[in-house]
Amino acid sequence: MDILIVEDEAEIAQLIQLYLEKEGFACRICRDGLSALQVFQEQQPDLIILDLMIPELDGLEVCARIRQKPGAKDPYILMLTAKGEEIDRIIGLSTGADDYMVKPFSPRELVARVRALLRRNLRQGGQSRTYHTQHFTIDVDQRVAHRHVQPGKNESLDLTTLEFDLLTTFMSYPGRVWNRAQLIEKLWGSDFFGDERVVDTHVARLRKKIEPDPANPNFVKTVIGVGYKFEDAMP
Repeated sequence: MDILIVEDEAEIAQLIQLYLEKEGFACRICRDGLSALQVFQEQQPDLIILDLMIPELDGLEVCARIRQKPGAKDPYILMLTAKGEEIDRIIGLSTGADDYMVKPFSPRELVARVRALLRRNLRQGGQSRTYHTQHFTIDVDQRVAHRHVQPGKNESLDLTTLEFDLLTTFMSYPGRVWNRAQLIEKLWGSDFFGDERVVDTHVARLRKKIEPDPANPNFVKTVIGVGYKFEDAMP
């Protein structure tokens, strides 16, 4: 697994690299946002550890650009920053980050979070299933999703890795109500360390891509006080 570390403080970057390479990960370090975007296109890492406060382009802008124009891989992004206010976490997650850590941090916890994110791929491996509803089809093996816009016409959905897994989870259990903790267990695993509201962020992003009116969703519905459920008629 290849990891890109985007951190302008040399000592912190080298500490992260040391701990990750001890665990067998291949790491590369960038010190600013523009270099990070260039290396992202060249290297196609599996995961990016991204500091929020970096020169040239800040971490939020780097994260947003990667999510807007993903390469061959759609990497997991772990945002790392000295800021700990709730609004900073929410903004970071809303731009497409998968997890968030605040400095100072434990290197061992960082490694555990990296493993938790990368383990998602392992959980999805070996499946060969296709799910159909009236408006959607997902091929888990091929990792493709389509929306049926009219009879005989399908539209490909441009989903991130997490959005695809989230929609797959919903479609595999239509009508089931999921709370945040259950979705975190399904998608991140029991060793998830982050804020449960990351679920709300990714549900909102998914709705923007599949709902005619994301503010009034037809498919991914909120169950007040509980969580979310997926509703769509069978074909």
